[in-house]
Amino acid sequence: MYGHWLINASRENLIMHPILFQLGPLTLRTYGALIALAFLAALRLAKWSVHLRGISEKFLMDLSMILVFSGLLGARVFYVLLNWRYYLLHPLESLKVWEGGLVFYGGFILAAFAGLGYVRKHNVSVGKVADCLAPALALGQAIGRWGCFFAGCCYGRPTIRAWAIRVKDPASLAPLDIDLHPVQVYEAIGNLIIAVILWMRLLKKPDAPRGQVFWLYVLLYGGLRFGMEMLRGDDRGPTLGGLYPSQLIALGAVLLSASILFAQVASTETMNGTLVEHRKSR
Repeated sequence: MYGHWLINASRENLIMHPILFQLGPLTLRTYGALIALAFLAALRLAKWSVHLRGISEKFLMDLSMILVFSGLLGARVFYVLLNWRYYLLHPLESLKVWEGGLVFYGGFILAAFAGLGYVRKHNVSVGKVADCLAPALALGQAIGRWGCFFAGCCYGRPTIRAWAIRVKDPASLAPLDIDLHPVQVYEAIGNLIIAVILWMRLLKKPDAPRGQVFWLYVLLYGGLRFGMEMLRGDDRGPTLGGLYPSQLIALGAVLLSASILFAQVASTETMNGTLVEHRKSR
């Protein structure tokens, strides 16, 4: 009983501040600060990864700039398309990326095409580069979701759970004074776990087929995102067969990555079996 009162008391006093600080006309939003931190942390981890795989750091830096700009553009465009009714009436609002409002899969798809073109142009192994970037991407997402949490975007459905959050700041994008699932926190924790799994895989399996770490990321994040969409309370766009656009993309990603990983494992086992038979015949 006492513990329940403590949870309710802390929930009432919990305020997510979308604005970190304001000095005259200068405003630093928490979302923007955490997105910047996510980029720096992801870049640091990516540098460690490319050193393990013998890829030039200069190549990584150039590629990172392409991925960041194309990713932000794709993520924002996808978000605007999902909320086209609002932005049709407020077109200039679509430029205010710093206030929140990015859809990961939109950024992922555009960044993937842009990065693929750049990597192929420089004759570097696509699978090797993708493996190095996968843990960094998951880490960046884990930190970036805290930006969503403080901005109030990507908020959860109403809930009666004891760990629900209640937003008080009128600058937040989330509805006020309603108990909500902290779905941004759920996904942040899930992404951090994925980042650890991928990083350990990269360290311990240097001889794994190229691209395996990346496709493992696609599989794990696809499953996580599919589940998180069920708890989202913001507008998720039109449904098809009862599934939202991000769920359809996540489902396709899971099926594709599972098929590729299965084929890689089967191919590796076949090669190992052939090698054993060859040794026996000698």
